[in-house]
Amino acid sequence: MSVQRFAVSPSGLAVAGAVGMATMGVMARYSGVDAAVITFYRLGLGALFVALLLALLPGAHWRRPHVLTLVSGALLAGFIVFYVRAMDHTTMANAVLTVYLAPPLAALAGHFIWHERLGRWQAACIGAALLGFATMMEFRVKLSAADLQGLGFAGLALLCYAAFMLLNRHNPDRIPPLQAVFWQLLVGALVMLWVAGPTALAVPVEALPWMLATGLLPGFLALTCTVLAMQRLPTAQFGTLAYSEPVAVILFGWLLFAEILSPLQVTGCLLIIAAGIVQARVSAASTPVEPLLADTEAGKNFAQ
Repeated sequence: MSVQRFAVSPSGLAVAGAVGMATMGVMARYSGVDAAVITFYRLGLGALFVALLLALLPGAHWRRPHVLTLVSGALLAGFIVFYVRAMDHTTMANAVLTVYLAPPLAALAGHFIWHERLGRWQAACIGAALLGFATMMEFRVKLSAADLQGLGFAGLALLCYAAFMLLNRHNPDRIPPLQAVFWQLLVGALVMLWVAGPTALAVPVEALPWMLATGLLPGFLALTCTVLAMQRLPTAQFGTLAYSEPVAVILFGWLLFAEILSPLQVTGCLLIIAAGIVQARVSAASTPVEPLLADTEAGKNFAQ
């Protein structure tokens, strides 16, 4: 009996990846371990899971990664390190608001450097997403000395994330998607190991299940979906759909930790969701839906 074919749209991959990434905060809060340590397990175990998947897929042939693929892995680690450092000096809202300027920055770079067409609707959706995100953060930006230092680290995280997005979109090597994810996770984990040091990576036994969950969900499944979406979507569309992540973070906080949303935050969430839906509908006609692990042949294409 043949396996029935199914397809996953690139937009669906982007949203699934963003929501999966948003679980990182939940894992960190429940595990109670240091941010650098949980990031190492997220990337390291994620690389292990990707390697296991590649070993199971038929017809997978390993290829040497392009240097840009390795650089993007270092950028991934840099984004996380600078983001964590930013939250050490300023509020989470300030850090996140700065970092999430990366998608529109990447969209503008794609427009001017790679001549990706940025239509009126796309520009309007990006603007609406930015407005929604600012509304969700209730327009609160504090600029004390500590905040300025934190925003400096957040700015570095912003640059790392924007460059990571663009390198995944414009990697000339065209390395197989899953192999690209593996090398990025592996390089990122090695960078985190160098930053945190091997002695800092021991965790209590009770935290090990959370480390495993972190490597599986945000480390493996979410990042795999994200990289696949980046390689299939225009930067502007992916940048808008990426705003599903902060919405999911706020919803998780509300549902799991009783963090109540104000009416202004709810308005911001609705703006972001609406912008993502409109962006996806506008681009749907020009974005093909590709089979993902539909059968043996699709599995070969995915791995190769």
